[in-house]
Amino acid sequence: MPRLLVFGTFDHLHPGHKFLIAEALKRGNLSIVIARDTHVKEIKGRLPDQNETVRLKAVQEAFPDAHSLLGDPHDYLAPIREVKPDLILLGYDQTLPPGIEVTDFPCPIERLPAFEPEKWKSSLHRKGI
Repeated sequence: MPRLLVFGTFDHLHPGHKFLIAEALKRGNLSIVIARDTHVKEIKGRLPDQNETVRLKAVQEAFPDAHSLLGDPHDYLAPIREVKPDLILLGYDQTLPPGIEVTDFPCPIERLPAFEPEKWKSSLHRKGI
């Protein structure tokens, strides 16, 4: 089976996140990289509501068949080198970390479709919509 990789913040793990992970699991052996708190602040300009340990545990409990790990505190690409994925799957609206380009990845990338984004987009829940 191919090795797949997804990565994200997964703050307040919700059905949109679960859809992304479940779709990835259908395709092969999945590794899930949970963003470090410091990286979330750097990329999004704010800390996540839940700390990295809580987010990691939530993903591990919801998806025990996947290999979940925290991102490297210094190098965005270290988990990719460690996992050596055959394919990286991105969420429908996911952006790459600063300074990282698609050409930095050693494998193809696909973008998965959204799951009810009008209902499950994380930013809507932060705004209380």
